Amino acid sequence: MSNEVQISVRTLVEYVLREGSIDSRFLSQSTLLDGTRIHQKIQKNYQDMDQKEVFLQTRIPFQDLIFVIEGRCDGLLSRNGKVIVDEIKSFRQPLDQLSDEGYPVHWAQAKMYAYIYCKDHGLAEMTVQLTYVHVETEEKIYYQKNFSFAELKSFAFEMAAGYAPFALLREVNIKSRNESSKALPFPFETYRAGQRKLAGAVYKTVLDKKSLFAMAPTGIGKTISTLFPAIKAIGEGHLNRIFYLTAKTITRKTAEEAFIRMRSEGLCFKTVTITAKDKVCFKDETKCQKDYCEYAHGYYDRINEAVIDILKNESGITREVLERYARKHTVCPFEYSIDLAYEVDAVICDYNYIFDPSVSLKRLIEEQKKSAVLLVDEAHNLVDRSREMFSASLHKNSFLQVKKDYKGTGKGIYECADKVNAWFIALKKTKAEQNEFVLDELDSKLPELLLSFLQTAEEVLRTDNAQNLLDVYFEVKNFLKIVELLDDSYIIYGEKERNDLQIKLFCINPAKPLQQMGKGYRAKVFFSATLFPLPYYQDILGGMEDDYFLSLSSPFSKEQTEVIIEPLSTRYRDREQTKEGIVLLIQSLLKSRPGKYLIFFPSYQYLSHVYELFKQRDAETKTLIQAIGMTEEEREAFLAEFQPDQSETVLGFAILGGIFSEGIDLIGDRLNGVVVVGVGLPQLCFERNLIKDYYNKQRKNGYNYAYVYPGMNKVLQAGGRLIRSETDRGTIILIDDRFLQKQYRQLLPLEWRR
Repeated sequence: MSNEVQISVRTLVEYVLREGSIDSRFLSQSTLLDGTRIHQKIQKNYQDMDQKEVFLQTRIPFQDLIFVIEGRCDGLLSRNGKVIVDEIKSFRQPLDQLSDEGYPVHWAQAKMYAYIYCKDHGLAEMTVQLTYVHVETEEKIYYQKNFSFAELKSFAFEMAAGYAPFALLREVNIKSRNESSKALPFPFETYRAGQRKLAGAVYKTVLDKKSLFAMAPTGIGKTISTLFPAIKAIGEGHLNRIFYLTAKTITRKTAEEAFIRMRSEGLCFKTVTITAKDKVCFKDETKCQKDYCEYAHGYYDRINEAVIDILKNESGITREVLERYARKHTVCPFEYSIDLAYEVDAVICDYNYIFDPSVSLKRLIEEQKKSAVLLVDEAHNLVDRSREMFSASLHKNSFLQVKKDYKGTGKGIYECADKVNAWFIALKKTKAEQNEFVLDELDSKLPELLLSFLQTAEEVLRTDNAQNLLDVYFEVKNFLKIVELLDDSYIIYGEKERNDLQIKLFCINPAKPLQQMGKGYRAKVFFSATLFPLPYYQDILGGMEDDYFLSLSSPFSKEQTEVIIEPLSTRYRDREQTKEGIVLLIQSLLKSRPGKYLIFFPSYQYLSHVYELFKQRDAETKTLIQAIGMTEEEREAFLAEFQPDQSETVLGFAILGGIFSEGIDLIGDRLNGVVVVGVGLPQLCFERNLIKDYYNKQRKNGYNYAYVYPGMNKVLQAGGRLIRSETDRGTIILIDDRFLQKQYRQLLPLEWRR
């Protein structure tokens, strides 16, 4: 029995005919909007008998496949008793740069529509027209060609043949995936406490097309408990793709390991891990330009073969595997991973590839989303990350520098930068007495000035590779994208710093944009060991009233952890007086319970002061200190000092909320205790106070939303480094008198409150 392959006309021809290079310089801010506007304007001038946006579909049998090819034709024009297929394309480049006969991929799209129409209406031949329209001048160029039905049929089958190797491979992979997913047993002998409950909740969430907020403490096995039921749902035909989203590299590794374990049980499943462009780039500079990078030059000429090769031979496409194949085929490793993301069964990536409007996987169509689940790991991190994604800022000095760069050499861009700079100067004068201020609304002149700057910059960047202009160009592009999202979830504020002025579109409440970016997916699962209090996270992360909730108890016994509260004040005003008490406490701890400890501080300055005093008192104990901007090698070296079964005492000084306070596993004797200094409150600042005031107006506890909940989450994450398995034992010391107050105490895990 033949297998059906449903594909759009555009996807088919773009796959078969794609060619050329990656070049990030010439992306227009308004390309899509311009294209839509141009289409509508041309179609509005069609004659009475003409048709627009006509749905066409056909079936082409090829080998063991039946291609179901469909799409919407821009226009069917009735001229002198004949029907002409019209394909409309907008363009921005000068007319003399346009191809003499139009582009092959555009002809291909139109010819496919012509073939379907000819076949459906029994026509012997048909005229195909390409209508090119300049987005600024609206000047039109028309190309027409006549094709016999035999020519169109031959072309259509040629397109099917070009896509067939990939389609056949995909069908084989999907069949193996579905059968193995259905047969897959749970990859451990037994379920841990709480694990079956979490897995069941995830499966029900997928079945019911809901969102789930789950607090699943360390030790339950969150990764396998969310992935396994999602894979079973694929085997039952409810899902087609999994997105495993996380903020940290180490949790991506955990997901990769979970897939390896399930493959050892017979699972056939293709996964890709997306790594940030600047980390995976093979070149010294991340410049995606064909004249600089051989991996960008001719990328589209080689990518189809590269995709087929890796999907034929690999299942777990990690960073290392991807880089090997990228070098083999001379393709950009980052763009390669993005192309693969549309073809594999599971994507392991950062939150921004789904939620960030400027980065997201935009080629995912609604049908694909309907059969996909989002598994959002360490979801507590998404609060600040989403605020960052949906916010944007511009600096006056950026435009001043562009002015200086092009003075006397580029009149157009110089004048555009000067106008934006002048807007900043005028704003600065009206707020002369204020270093920080809130604007009731965004001045409508600014987007106009920025759009003009953007369009002029595009022209300059065609011949000038100036990095500074390119950086400002992308900042402006992102800013204008966020302007379109502005509503009552935003506050617009300005902040002066010396001679500079920043204007920021600050997304205080990311719930609405998160809902919008997550719209269409079959199910969403937000989970973390510290998703507490749940109503706070549901509110911030765009939850709805009918969402599912799950709060699981720790699988570890209370006897594994001794929690001590030391009521010393760590408030900023008291730190100088109490730092000696902290040092004495650490010395006492090491004397009574030698071992390996992590001590977490709310700031580098506080850490340094206590560290220096401790070294004065004790030069013998081995100490490590977290430095600012540590490389991956330096992080690994820091953690490698915590070796099991050694009598040596090791003391690691680290930052609360930093790289060592979550996502690391120091099992057994590698870690004997954790000391948390302070309740983790973010530093008092203008932005945090804006958050506080916003939620107070919403009749919620603004101070908790802005300070207490984010701070205590850091405390819980840091404390969670200690007990990672059923055999771990250790001590947690919480240093701050506020831990004895009800407001903070009720935010501690039950097993810490004894």
